[in-house]
Amino acid sequence: MLADRRGRRISYLRISVTDRCNLRCRYCTGGIKKFISHDDILRYEELHGIIDTALDLGVSKVRLTGGEPFMRLGFPDFVRAVLARHPGIDLRVTTNATLLAPHLDSLRQAGLRRLNISLDTLDRERFAEITGRDLFDEVHGSILRALELGYDVKINAVGLRGINDDELPAFLELASEQPIDVRYIEFMPMGGCGRWGPDAVWPSEAILQRAMKIAPLEEVQDTDPTRGPARVYRIKGGKGRLGLISPLSGHICSICNRLRLTSDGRLRTCLFSDKEYRLRPILRHPKLGLPFAAEVMRRATLDKPIGEELLRARRETELVCSKGMLSIGG
Repeated sequence: MLADRRGRRISYLRISVTDRCNLRCRYCTGGIKKFISHDDILRYEELHGIIDTALDLGVSKVRLTGGEPFMRLGFPDFVRAVLARHPGIDLRVTTNATLLAPHLDSLRQAGLRRLNISLDTLDRERFAEITGRDLFDEVHGSILRALELGYDVKINAVGLRGINDDELPAFLELASEQPIDVRYIEFMPMGGCGRWGPDAVWPSEAILQRAMKIAPLEEVQDTDPTRGPARVYRIKGGKGRLGLISPLSGHICSICNRLRLTSDGRLRTCLFSDKEYRLRPILRHPKLGLPFAAEVMRRATLDKPIGEELLRARRETELVCSKGMLSIGG
């Protein structure tokens, strides 16, 4: 089993299948970016091996992300192959949903049940301003179709003070009318983003206080040890829920249960640490391969840091790690 010296057990693996994205969200990208070359991206067969190994080590939840995962050729086929290989797997996909629509029916038939969709605004013009692309209609249409097909849909919105903080009523209305979890994520000081600053952060407590004035909320108590980082509130009389993810103001590092794998095969045990473990050379070494990669995963997990301590050690306006979310995997 994967566990660190503090007794935290790992049950959740996030895998980035590509660092490429067709959007240029203002809080994510830091100007022109050089993408990882094709030869340096983990092959699908290597990803299958990593997933096999992770499940053997006690991981029960796997999330596939990017970049934008549907930018990678063959990604829908890979998802179907993972589901066929592991019929009981808790597999989730995080996407901006701009390329999702053509694959919704076939992925649902293959057994995919959960989608996380990144969407920071419900206004078409503002969407274009934030993302650099006029693709709101494609995203909105994909959300509606996913709900029709019975997907469990979560919408992730980065809370940006002065940019989308006036849209809380609209998002709460959406969550009330549809069986959707709308989750606000605090703007994190990650590398590659020149727009981060303390004044841009919309803290979760401020969101919650405002939300409680708009809609009747009831906190959902979740004792599941594999749960994610969100505090969740049921909207009384509504179909959906509000979630708050507070990496800056309300740390859950003491119960963190996840590892991240970048698209070029670097294992990260903490979002806020630059410490990485290179699995790609091990996987491609004729005498090492998956057994040795599994041992690296075990040993790396032992020294998994406390992200809150890393945040406290930085100066207030300082970025916490050199890599941006586009490279790490959202």
